[in-house]
Amino acid sequence: MVTPDPTIGVYVISVAAELAGLHPQTLRTYERMGLITPRRTGGGGRRYSHHDIEQLRAISDLTSHGIGIEGVRRILDLENQVLALSQRNEELVAEVDGLRQALRAVASGARPVAAANLPALRSSSAGQMVVWRRGGSSR
Repeated sequence: MVTPDPTIGVYVISVAAELAGLHPQTLRTYERMGLITPRRTGGGGRRYSHHDIEQLRAISDLTSHGIGIEGVRRILDLENQVLALSQRNEELVAEVDGLRQALRAVASGARPVAAANLPALRSSSAGQMVVWRRGGSSR
């Protein structure tokens, strides 16, 4: 069985409101406030995704605990930043692991040194190492 993409808008507003436990007008209000952005059909009808439903549930949970809309907006922004930073961290960890493997291969003599593929290294007397990337993109 194929699992549908959770970001594809499939639910009409009445179904989305029922799944989120909210009134359809509340969904429209959250959209006007920029807290949620459902997809639109060619005719302009709203289509909510599974991700949108989860977002609506989170907003509802936060507001039911007394957090104001601006507080909810800030919390959602911070959660998005944490997610983006976590993804970037995973990328960097993978890159460092790849560089370590390449350096081990060079150190063991299993692979000739390819300067374009390896960072420039400099060890200090304090046991620290400085690494510079050659070329490539600067992130």
